[in-house]
Amino acid sequence: MTEQRFDMIVIGSGPAGQKAAVQAAKAKATVVVIEEGARPGGACVARGTIPSKTLRETAVALGALRRRSGGVLDVQPPEDLKLASLMTRLDQVIAAHQKVIAEQLDRNGVARWHGRARFVSPHVVEVRCVDGTLRRATGAHVVIATGSRPRNPVDVPIDHENVLDSDSILTLAYLPRSLAVIGSGVIATEYACIFAALGVRVTMIDKSPRPLAFLDEELTAEVSRSFERAGGTYVGGRSAKQIAWDGVEVSTTLDDGRVITAEKLLYCLGREANLGGLALDAAGLAATSRGLLEVDAFCRTKVSHIYAVGDVIGPPSLAATAMEQGRRAACHALGVALPASAELVPAGVYAIPELATIGMTEAQAKEKFGGAVVGRARFGELARGQISGIEDGLLKLVCDKDGKRVVGVQVVGEGATELVHVGQVALVAGWDVDEFVDNVFNFPTLAEAYRVAALDVCKQRKLEACAPSSSS
Repeated sequence: MTEQRFDMIVIGSGPAGQKAAVQAAKAKATVVVIEEGARPGGACVARGTIPSKTLRETAVALGALRRRSGGVLDVQPPEDLKLASLMTRLDQVIAAHQKVIAEQLDRNGVARWHGRARFVSPHVVEVRCVDGTLRRATGAHVVIATGSRPRNPVDVPIDHENVLDSDSILTLAYLPRSLAVIGSGVIATEYACIFAALGVRVTMIDKSPRPLAFLDEELTAEVSRSFERAGGTYVGGRSAKQIAWDGVEVSTTLDDGRVITAEKLLYCLGREANLGGLALDAAGLAATSRGLLEVDAFCRTKVSHIYAVGDVIGPPSLAATAMEQGRRAACHALGVALPASAELVPAGVYAIPELATIGMTEAQAKEKFGGAVVGRARFGELARGQISGIEDGLLKLVCDKDGKRVVGVQVVGEGATELVHVGQVALVAGWDVDEFVDNVFNFPTLAEAYRVAALDVCKQRKLEACAPSSSS
């Protein structure tokens, strides 16, 4: 059995593992990435983020064509349309992204091992290669970045043909006429919006009163309106008691006795960390009651040289956040200083329309400062929004209670995940809201929403200044 020594062992090559490995290599460390899959990138590239966003692009493009042509070009997917025909570029996109990741790892001198990893001791990881041979890596530091998989309870009859999970939903042969979605989190909402935009009759079912309940309600209301306009239905405050396929359709019996039927069902209630088979006990680690690894602010586990990043440590379970966790872990392990701005990580949800957030929400600002001034700009009132036929969209500029310092930005609408980065730069730079008024934005653009929202804040400041005091 061969054995090699490295400064850092990274288990998993998804967004978190990839960034941890590259950061460590740039710090002149010797690094090996161990990936169970045939190609780098993990589930994010092969089954998750990249495939779902590729299908979303098609759905958004069809909707945009209808709106921007004023309804003259009403493109409707035909019945019995093969789902693969809507993702003709998917194989190219996946292959291109995997190639970029592999080249980046190779360019930075990161060794790549293909196989299944397990701990032998806190510093030694054994890898069973695809040909059955074993090899070992000894590392001064170890980063666990093995990602997650859909949580599939034993009482849910997931057969990956009629009752599907988020890994198998895109393997459908044909676009279904109707789809029930159990769940209202990020993945459930994204897929519900995509299929509704493609003309599928979608019903979402969840205990939560609204989709994406952890986000600002004003933003999620825009998504709900768009979903309903596309023919979607949200059944909130309810849970599924029984799911069954009768040979023709899937029926879902709710806790109030109602039965929802659909041609297909997507079960999307959470994910679980890929920790099985790692022999964590040999490393001196154990998963929590929630099946996750507990870490500190630097993603370090209770075993000081072992770090855990990405989905294995739980929410928010977003690719961008996972990447930053990987980078943070590698920097901390190797003594590389991190700037304070690294804590400002944007979050994006690719529903239709998109949502993005950075910094404080309106509720958080009110709690911290005892009040907040919030400027709003609606995309439908912007020239670019009108030109592009954007029906839903809102930018919220969250300021402290004096309406001076920008403390957060919330955006919903097409392009939100791009627009939020303007707010990110403003937060890092410590801008006051007046900077958005004093600087010029191209016209017509959606970015102009920042200036409109800032003017709204200034207007509220003036009204407050003119208001009579309680003693007058």
